[in-house]
Amino acid sequence: MKIKVGIMPTKELHQRMIDIAAGRIKPKKGEPKIWFSSMKSLAEVLSDNNRTLLKTIADSKPENIKELAEITGRQPSNLSRTLKTFEQYGFVKMVKKNRSKMPVAQATEFDISIPA
Repeated sequence: MKIKVGIMPTKELHQRMIDIAAGRIKPKKGEPKIWFSSMKSLAEVLSDNNRTLLKTIADSKPENIKELAEITGRQPSNLSRTLKTFEQYGFVKMVKKNRSKMPVAQATEFDISIPA
């Protein structure tokens, strides 16, 4: 489960999205679909602890956030915030199951692209 992510300053990324929408440029095959505005923001989301969390989700396949909290020793409220961020980037999918949500890892490895 590998995903390609890129780093591009917000201003450039905004212009790129406008150019794509206007048809002036077409994304090339293999380009990142997920972008971060800086190396700092990438490092915050993909910290060592968070990458370990993604691997734990992939390996243990917890039924819900409570079970994941028990496995990791992290507080459910802390996990909920992290999982929401992961879901926004497409790293985790939250699947509704009964009255709870089950985290499913969509990525555990990352290929990072930094355009020149």
